[in-house]
Amino acid sequence: MLPPEDRPAEPTDVSYYAARQDGNRALRAVDVVNFHPSLLRQRVGYRTDEAPGTVIIDTKRFHLYLVEGDGWALRYGVAIGREGFGWTGEGVISRRAQWPRWTPPPEMIERQPELAQFEQGMPGGPKNPLGARALYVYQNGRDTLIRVHGTNTPNSIGRRASSGCFRMLNQDVIDLYNRVPDGAKIIVM
Repeated sequence: MLPPEDRPAEPTDVSYYAARQDGNRALRAVDVVNFHPSLLRQRVGYRTDEAPGTVIIDTKRFHLYLVEGDGWALRYGVAIGREGFGWTGEGVISRRAQWPRWTPPPEMIERQPELAQFEQGMPGGPKNPLGARALYVYQNGRDTLIRVHGTNTPNSIGRRASSGCFRMLNQDVIDLYNRVPDGAKIIVM
């Protein structure tokens, strides 16, 4: 893996983050003034030997890159796992869902007993912590329980905030979902 280049990025089109409808659900606008510009979606120079369509998450920089090829990638800001909840490795995005149902794992319910009310799952919607989309990471045909997903707490982007998953702004995870097919390689470093 080669490091990202310092080649100038294309400017971010902040209209990506306006309020809009997503099917029968409303997406709230993101107040981009509160975000470091590097956490907003943009096309950047990125050198890698990985094939176009590969998703690479750089946990040190809080960035997710979607490799486009020819030295370019789309870069998005992410939130990563809190201390002790990080995950690194390689996998495959084997499933994707729109407005996914969220079911907290037993370990999470043990840490946060108030989540027991959702042990049978929480339907997709604006209060659901998975947000507008989820991409499910598998290794060797098995679900890792790691997700790349939207969030109902946009101020967590650029921070160590999750129980291991990778959060994105809802507008960004919708964009990524529309670009990445099932079977795409994902690398987390």
